[in-house]
Amino acid sequence: MSSPLGLYVHVPYCRQRCSYCDFYFVTGQKSPAPFLAAVKEEIAHYADRYGDKVQADTIYIGGGTPSRLDLDETFALLDALRTSFRIDEPLEVTFEVNPDDCTDDYLAGLRALGVDRLSLGVQSFFDADLKWMNRAHTGKQAEAAIEGIHKAGFRTFSADLIMGLPDQPEEYWQANVEKAVRLGVPHLSTYMLTVEEQTPLGNQVRRGLVTPASDGTFERRFRFTMDYLRGQGFDHYEISSFARPGHRAVHNHRYWDHVNYLGFGPSAHSFWWDTALREHTLSAGGAERWSNLRSLTRYNALLGNHTLPVEERQRLTLDQLANEHLMLRLRTEDGVDLDRLLHVYGADLVMEKVDDLAALEEAGMVTLRGGRLRLTDDGKMLADAVTERLMLRDPAPRRR
Repeated sequence: MSSPLGLYVHVPYCRQRCSYCDFYFVTGQKSPAPFLAAVKEEIAHYADRYGDKVQADTIYIGGGTPSRLDLDETFALLDALRTSFRIDEPLEVTFEVNPDDCTDDYLAGLRALGVDRLSLGVQSFFDADLKWMNRAHTGKQAEAAIEGIHKAGFRTFSADLIMGLPDQPEEYWQANVEKAVRLGVPHLSTYMLTVEEQTPLGNQVRRGLVTPASDGTFERRFRFTMDYLRGQGFDHYEISSFARPGHRAVHNHRYWDHVNYLGFGPSAHSFWWDTALREHTLSAGGAERWSNLRSLTRYNALLGNHTLPVEERQRLTLDQLANEHLMLRLRTEDGVDLDRLLHVYGADLVMEKVDDLAALEEAGMVTLRGGRLRLTDDGKMLADAVTERLMLRDPAPRRR
C-alpha cells in the first residue's frame, strides 16, 4: 500500500497586510485569471510526474486569503486538482476563509463545491486587537462568520487565535478562548505571536515602538489554554492545536507524519521521499524538498513559458530526516515512536542521547514510556530547547 499524499495550493491574495504576517501575499487584487492558468500548468506537470504513484487523500487551499476567490474561480482550482490527481473520496478538503468574506451564499457555495472543512482566521474577537494587527474584519464579523459556518452545515472547522499580543489585557486572551468554545468551534489553532523581521511588526520592534510580550506572559496564557480546553473536552493533539474528538486536522498530519505532500502556487513547499515510506523499512535514498519563488509575477511568467518556478531544492539524507522527524513528532500528543525512528530513519535515540534523555526526564520535561517519547506540559513550554538538546546530528542540507 502506497503512502498517502497531501495537496496544498497557496492562493496569494489578501485584502490588506496584517502587521505580523510573513506569508507571501499580494494586495490590490486584479483578475486572478493569470494565476489560475499558471497554477493549473504547475498542477498538470506534477500530476504527470507523480500522479500515478500515490492517491491523494487531502486537499488544503491556503494563503494568503483563498476566500478572495469567487466560487467560479474556486471551482476551477479544485477541478484542476481533481482531474489531475487520483482523488476518489478525499478524507478532507480544507479551505481558509476570513470572516469578512463569509456571506451565507459564499459558505453554501463552498459546501456545494465539496469543501468539508474551513479554517477561519479570527485571531481575536476584540476590535482593539484586530485594529492593532491591521485585520480587515471586526469582532462582530468573526462571531457572525462562525454562526454562518454552522448554518451552512460544516461539520468541522477551525478558528485561529493569536496569543501574546503586546499590552493585551490578560482577560482578553481568556475571553477569546472562552468565546470560541461558547460559539461551538470544534478545533482551535492557538499561535504565539512571532516577530518576523520583514514585517511591519518587526520594523516597529526594531524602532522601539513595540515591546514584545514577555516569556512569562506566553507561559501563563499557554497554560490557561491547555487547562481550560482540556477541561472543555478538547484533545491537545499538537502544541498549537486543540480539537474535540473527531475534529483533528487530517491534512496537517501529513506534515507531522513526514509523508509526501505537493504544494502549488508562489512560495509553496513540497516534500517527496525517493521511495515510498513504509513502516519498518529504511528508505534507500532520503528525500527531496523544494519551494517555489515568492513572486506572483515571476510565478505566472515562468509557468506561462512552461518553466517550473522552483527557487530552492534540498536533498535530505536519512540523518537530516531523523532530526526533522524528531522535531515534528515531539510537537504531537503521540510523540516519537523510538522503534519507528530506528527502523525507518536508522537513528537510535536511546543509545545516542541516553544522558540527555535521563536529565530531561528527571527535570520533568519528557516522559519515555512504552517506547514513546513525549513532551510534558513543562516540556511544551521549552519545546525548542528540549528538541535542540535531543538532535542526533546537525548536518546542513545540500542545496542545488
